[in-house]
Amino acid sequence: MQSIENLKFLTPEEARKIATNFGTPVFVYSRKGIEKSCDDTLAFPNAFGLTVRFAMKANPGRTVLEILKKKGIQIDASSEHEVQRAILAGFKPSDILLTSQQLAKSLKDLIPQGVQFNACSLRQLEEFGKLFPGGEVSVRFNPGLGSGATKKTDVGGKTSSFGIWHEEIGKVKEIVSKYGLKLVRVHTHIGSGSDPEVWKAVAHYTLEIAAQFPDCRTVNLGGGFKVGRMIGEKTTDPQVVGQPVKELFQNYAKEKGIQLKMEIEPGSFLMVNNGAILTQVDDIVYTGEGGYTFVKLDMGMDVNTRPALYAAKHPLVVIPGKENSEQKTGDFVYVGHCCESGDLITQEEGGGPQLRTTQIPEIGDLVVMEGTGAYCSSMSVKNYNSYPETPEVLIDLDGTVKLVRKKQSLEQVLQNEVLVSIG
Repeated sequence: MQSIENLKFLTPEEARKIATNFGTPVFVYSRKGIEKSCDDTLAFPNAFGLTVRFAMKANPGRTVLEILKKKGIQIDASSEHEVQRAILAGFKPSDILLTSQQLAKSLKDLIPQGVQFNACSLRQLEEFGKLFPGGEVSVRFNPGLGSGATKKTDVGGKTSSFGIWHEEIGKVKEIVSKYGLKLVRVHTHIGSGSDPEVWKAVAHYTLEIAAQFPDCRTVNLGGGFKVGRMIGEKTTDPQVVGQPVKELFQNYAKEKGIQLKMEIEPGSFLMVNNGAILTQVDDIVYTGEGGYTFVKLDMGMDVNTRPALYAAKHPLVVIPGKENSEQKTGDFVYVGHCCESGDLITQEEGGGPQLRTTQIPEIGDLVVMEGTGAYCSSMSVKNYNSYPETPEVLIDLDGTVKLVRKKQSLEQVLQNEVLVSIG
């Protein structure tokens, strides 16, 4: 028998009230939780200064960004479009580090504003050099090691396209010299949900790379700190994983006479368990002896694609329509509302239904999907089956619930379609 999951920040009464006032499905965020996660991250052990950059791709909603900015968090942007959103949310361009797979077409306009650039390939570094000879630049290296919760979230090693392969450091030096660049930051990131031991090893290798660039004064170790969603899953303790890395920086200062500042880029760590999806049981179907009981929710991969993409597990907590209903449990397969066989909310890695033990649900009951504050709203398959974008609400510090994203209208779904004569 699996353990029955519990609510993380909502109460059943709050969930029922939010469902009544805003409908389902709806994302719910806790400002209190977000600010607590910020405080925990800002206390990360460091020797000579720390900058925390939010991996904005995790949740680029304006209200979330404004909360983080107020706490002193800066930005890790994965595209030029995220840069613009961060600026609109009130961040100074100089607080934004652009680290993108695709070379920004607007790079020549962003850098003069103060945006910092992190070259992720030899081509990107060359193009930056052509545009800004003598400029300051950061370089992302692939250190040869990677670690992630799944193969799809591992962004280091030979199977990853992220960053410049560490054995090409000579080519980096050539480009830096050719354009008179100052390489002021060395960056690595190995994956999401990474092993703390691998993370510490990569920190050591990253310092070895930094030592080869005399202008380097900052080392960015990325993010990917493991966050436990399900009962029994461990969450990285910043104090535990950070202390050995702090000592590495202290030893570096003793050996090289250079005090390097550290940067980290958490996304999930700041947001995952501070967000939930409030959904409702739409239907229940049974496929006979040897089959399954499927619980159909009024959300699916259009709202949270992680289960379909990664076979990611999210806690599911049933909130009965009747407050005093019996707490009997059973095993069910939870599925989404999309007409897509892969829209399995509880599935085995690689596909196929997976049973989940929950309180026995009835049609109309609410279900809270926990651990959805990061890489859910931002990664959702918006408008698949023409479902509208899901609304979002924030529980503020005083307990009031504020709408921070409206439910998309049909007109908004269709607004970019162009009517043409097809004869």
